[in-house]
Amino acid sequence: MDKKLKLLEEAKKQNITLTSRQAEQLIQYYEMLIEKNKVMNLTAITDFDEVITKHFIDSLSIIRIFNLNQAIKVIDVGTGAGFPGIPLKIAFPNLDITLMDSLNKRVNFLNEVISELGMSGIEAIHGRAEDLGRSSSHREQYDLCVSRAVANLSTLAEYCLPFVKVKGTFVSYKGINLGEELEAAQRPVKTLGGRIKEFNEFSLNEMMGRSFIVIEKIGKTPDKYPRTAGKPAKEPLI
Repeated sequence: MDKKLKLLEEAKKQNITLTSRQAEQLIQYYEMLIEKNKVMNLTAITDFDEVITKHFIDSLSIIRIFNLNQAIKVIDVGTGAGFPGIPLKIAFPNLDITLMDSLNKRVNFLNEVISELGMSGIEAIHGRAEDLGRSSSHREQYDLCVSRAVANLSTLAEYCLPFVKVKGTFVSYKGINLGEELEAAQRPVKTLGGRIKEFNEFSLNEMMGRSFIVIEKIGKTPDKYPRTAGKPAKEPLI
């Protein structure tokens, strides 16, 4: 099947509507990803059909729980190869997106993608969440923070909530069966100024379960958070 048709059909199954141009941009992004993956480790998933489901549709499935048809500021923490930030920008060009990653090589790749796809209202920045979360340019400046990074929720909350404005939202992309992790995160999230608002579990396909944890920012994050580099992961808040 033609790549564009396949992408449009798979998106439609998840109630995601893409234009022909948006599908072309996603395919161009895929081709750049696969080419760059030959010289640096960006993704273990390279088959086009798998990339559609496990990267593109997964990234966009946040529309199940959040309205992206608005002009808001979004930060993607630990974006890696650009997920979910780049698919979100392609599908919702009204978003003002910052892609953040701690590896400069990945940031350089993301800037190549942004340039090649002719996107505006999106930037890739190099840095650690522990440092940028204390910067006045980024601290509590975003309406929405998203992250597909692999870490427990208590750690992710300390990395991500400092970026979110009061009354803003942090959405963590997670797997399934998170009962203990959710319970353990209640107190740390509260300490950081947040409240776990929603837990949404669903299937992307018959093989892949996904969940979203929605945390609303109800108060300012105390100045001492995030702690110094590496500490949130080594000593998660309890």
